[in-house]
Amino acid sequence: MDVTQRLSFFASLYRVDENPDTGMWLLYFTILGLSILVYKLGFALKLPILKSVVIYLFLAFGSTVLTFLGIFLPVGEGLVVAALILIIYKIRLHRSKQAESSES
Repeated sequence: MDVTQRLSFFASLYRVDENPDTGMWLLYFTILGLSILVYKLGFALKLPILKSVVIYLFLAFGSTVLTFLGIFLPVGEGLVVAALILIIYKIRLHRSKQAESSES
């Protein structure tokens, strides 16, 4: 069985099968960046600095686990979809608030 047929989009884009060291690091940083983006768009609250550091450390650790899953499963792709949905939501929320303030 050919492994390249089973790779997820980002894993095949970064050629994890041909260059595992660089490919895995690129996949890790992609998943970490997308996880941070989704967290900031959907869940982030104003927290003290130490609590924020703890959250980002857990995000970094969780991204390590997700990177190994992201080789064959669409983890990165799911994070891209979640980020797009949250971006659309934020844009619509901003426009709604602008329309409300202009009516008042």
